[in-house]
Amino acid sequence: MSRAKGNIAEDKAVSVLTQNGYQIIERNFYSRFGEIDIIATKDDVLHFVEVKSGEDYELAIQNITPTKLSRLIKTAHVYMKKNALDPDYMFDALIVTPKNIEILENITI
Repeated sequence: MSRAKGNIAEDKAVSVLTQNGYQIIERNFYSRFGEIDIIATKDDVLHFVEVKSGEDYELAIQNITPTKLSRLIKTAHVYMKKNALDPDYMFDALIVTPKNIEILENITI
């Protein structure tokens, strides 16, 4: 996926998250382990959101691999340490397809 398509998907994700009561804290946080697409809060919980897009749900969701999830977790720990945070948190995925946008909270593999 091109960076431009990724940015469009992330912009849609931010809109959906905001409409669902999330407050966006940061976008595209990088560490040596990887990137977190969106960091948001809702109900005093910090959400680390991975945005995936594709022509259909299955194609998009397949891109969240164990390696990707591991990098997301390591990067989240870097973010919390860097910002001296110790909140409740979870890892979410937001799947963007041409016909639908779905939030998957508390993903695990």
